[in-house]
Amino acid sequence: MKLLRYGEKGQEKPGLLDAQGQIRDLSGHIDDIAGQAITAEGLATLRNIDPSSLPVVSGSPRLGPCVGRVGKFICIGLNYADHAAESGLDVPKEPVVFNKWTSAICGPNDDVEIPRGSTKTDWEVELGVVIGKAGRYIDEANAMDYVAGYCVINDVSEREWQIERGGTWDKGKGFDTFGPLGPWLVTKDEIADPHALDLWLEVDGKRYQNGNTRTMVFKVPELIAYLSRCMSLQPGDVISTGTPPGVGLGIKPEPVYLKPGQEMRLGIAGLGEQKQRTVQAD
Repeated sequence: MKLLRYGEKGQEKPGLLDAQGQIRDLSGHIDDIAGQAITAEGLATLRNIDPSSLPVVSGSPRLGPCVGRVGKFICIGLNYADHAAESGLDVPKEPVVFNKWTSAICGPNDDVEIPRGSTKTDWEVELGVVIGKAGRYIDEANAMDYVAGYCVINDVSEREWQIERGGTWDKGKGFDTFGPLGPWLVTKDEIADPHALDLWLEVDGKRYQNGNTRTMVFKVPELIAYLSRCMSLQPGDVISTGTPPGVGLGIKPEPVYLKPGQEMRLGIAGLGEQKQRTVQAD
């Protein structure tokens, strides 16, 4: 299934994408794509619904973040060896873990705000893993039992605040609108191998990132097991698993960063595409 949330910000309704590419309204069955609805039991209930029995949503409504009520937005840094190299950093021996604030979350096609005074806002296409089962101290061997599905994430990053201003990476990663999620939450049964997905990103039609999840340093089961030793995981938690090379920071001879008035397009095979316009934050 391809689950989604549509409507105005803060008033999104749950829906699914049918085989014809139409949005169908799920609000008669669940209140949100969140919590119990994305557990194994909740997803099984949704699979038993005939999509043709659901109301068709007319027009082209705004798509909200594909997961609601996200508890934790956990990110993994330097998880592609070639991206670590372009960043001038060693391949990590253990996963590099940081956070995005949940206030950074926005819809897949919402505007991305360039923070006040920023000259180093950057892009990062990433595979998102959505947790569907609570757990801690999870064994790697059954870690995939805890996955509800996958989505596209743009891990927008302000490099000055991330790297040059001391402390942790978190503050450069968590500005408002720095976490577009979606367009869909694609349930894991639709993705045969999350480690064999092409992912790409363009700015104003120029392709900067062109990678495949097979080159991840730490695979999804290893990440889930590792994180579950540091924290409990709950349905609706989102893990952003790292980016392939081609970020603005790594461009030679001079880095290239985002400016207001540009367009980012990005996508992952089987998980859909995002498109964002960059605007100056008020």
